[in-house]
Amino acid sequence: MAAEDERGDRASTRPSTAGALLWTAAAVPLPGIAHLRMRRWVAGAVILGLYLAAIAALVVWAMSLTGAGADTLTAVAGMALRSSWLLTAMGVVFVVAVLWMAVIVHSWVITRPAGGSLGVRLLSGAVVVLLCLMVAAPSALALHGGYTTYAALNNIFGGPDREDMPHDAADPWNGAERVNVLLIGSDSADNRYGVRTDTMIVASVDTRTGEAVLVGLPRNLEDARFPEDTALAERYPEPYGFDLLLNDVYQTVAEDPEELAINPHVSDPAADTLKAVIGHNVGLDVSYYAMVDMMGFRDLIDAIGGIRVNIEEPIPYGVHGGVLEPGIQLLDGHEALWYGRSRVNSDDYGRMGRQGCLIKYVAEQVEPTTVLTSYRRLAGATERTLSTDIPQSKVPAFVELADLVGDTGGMSTLQLSPPQVNTANPDWDEVKRLVDEAIAAQESDGDELPTGTPSPTDPAAPGEEAVEENERTEWQEYTGLDEEAPADPGRQVGEQATDLSTLCP
Repeated sequence: MAAEDERGDRASTRPSTAGALLWTAAAVPLPGIAHLRMRRWVAGAVILGLYLAAIAALVVWAMSLTGAGADTLTAVAGMALRSSWLLTAMGVVFVVAVLWMAVIVHSWVITRPAGGSLGVRLLSGAVVVLLCLMVAAPSALALHGGYTTYAALNNIFGGPDREDMPHDAADPWNGAERVNVLLIGSDSADNRYGVRTDTMIVASVDTRTGEAVLVGLPRNLEDARFPEDTALAERYPEPYGFDLLLNDVYQTVAEDPEELAINPHVSDPAADTLKAVIGHNVGLDVSYYAMVDMMGFRDLIDAIGGIRVNIEEPIPYGVHGGVLEPGIQLLDGHEALWYGRSRVNSDDYGRMGRQGCLIKYVAEQVEPTTVLTSYRRLAGATERTLSTDIPQSKVPAFVELADLVGDTGGMSTLQLSPPQVNTANPDWDEVKRLVDEAIAAQESDGDELPTGTPSPTDPAAPGEEAVEENERTEWQEYTGLDEEAPADPGRQVGEQATDLSTLCP
C-alpha cells in the first residue's frame, strides 16, 4: 500500500485536508471519483463503472416489471414476501455496504495529505466514520427489516404445499377459476376457557377478475354436519349431528386433536378440521384458512395506519361508555375492533355485516405501498396474531389477488343468517343451493347482483317504485318492525348475495 501511495503521489498532488475530505465525501454518492482524482484510472473506472452498471440494472429491472403489465408495487411487495428473494436481497445489501464503506475509507487513504497534527487526524477520522455511517445505517435498517420479515414469513407461512395443488409460479392456482379461503376471527381471553371462532367467513374469489363472494356463517349455527368417514361424523352422527354451536367446533377438536382432527399432524389440527367442516356444509372446496385473534386484529389495523369508515349511526362500544360517532372516521385498531364486535342496540347478525364491511374497507384501502412502508410493524403484528395453512410459495400470488380484489374486483356478501337461514335448524341442502347461486350469479357475464332493499332513509333507485304502504319487505315480515330494512351496515336480507358497496356506507 505504501508503494501504491508513492506512485499516487508522483502521479497527482494530494489535496489539502479539507479537499481530501470533500473528495472522500464525493465518494459516497459517486464511488470511485476520488480514485479518478488521484489518477488511479483503472481502479476508479472499475469502481464507478460497476456502480453505474448496478444503477442501470435496477432501472431496467423496474422498467421490466412495468413493461410486463404487472403493477410494479404489487410485484415488489410479492417478492418482498418470498424467503428466497429476501435472503438474496439481504446478502446483496450486506456485500454492497461493506464494499462501499471500503471504497470510502480507501478514498480518504489515497487523498489525505501527509503529516498533520493529532487533532486534525482525529477529526478527519471522525468525519470518515460519519461518511461510512451514511451507508451503514440504512443498510443495517434494511437488513433488520429483511430479517424480521424473513422470520415472520417462516413462522406464519410454514406449511407445505397441498399435495393436490403443487405450486407453479406461472399458474399459482393450477387452472382453478376460484380459490376459497376460510377467514376465522378467534376470541380468547385469560378469564375464559378455550377459543371461540365467533367470526367465520368463506371468501370465494375469482382468480381472473378478483370478484369475491363473502359467505358469512353465524357463530350460533346449530346441527353442523361432518364429512363422512371422519371421527367427528362417528361421534356426532346424523340426523342429530353436532349438539353445540358452530363456533364450538374448533375448541371441541382442540381438546382432543389426536382423536377428532381430520389431520392431527398439521400445525393447527382444529383450524384445519373447521375448514373442512365448513367446506362440507356449504358445498365448497375450501383450500386454505387464515385465523386472526380478534385482539390481534387491533394491532394489524394500527400497523396499516387505521381504516376509514363511514358511520351512519352512533355505535356504542366497550365497557367505559365509548361511542363511535357518525361521519367518515379514521378508526384506529381499538375502534375498528369494536366497530366489528359491538352488539349494543344490535345483534350477532348486525355485527356480521359490519365485519364484512371491514373486509371490504381493508381490501380497498390497503395498497402494496403499505406492505412495503410498514413491513416491520406488519410483520411483528402478523406474527403475533395470524395463523394460516397458506404455504409461503402462494403468498406472492395472494398479494396480487388481494390487489386485484381491491382495484377491479367487486365484493358481494351472502349471510347464512335469518331470515334466509334458520340458524336453529338449518337446511344444509338449501344452504348449498344459496351458495351455488351466489357464486353462479357473480360469474355470469353482464349479470348484476341485486342491490337489496333500499334503506328507509334513501330514495328508491331510478326506475323503481317506492314500497307501497300495504306491501311489506322481507325484513318487515321477519322482524315485525316498521323499518323496511335493517339499520346495521352490511346486514344482508334475502336469499341472493348482495353487493357490499350497497350495504356498506
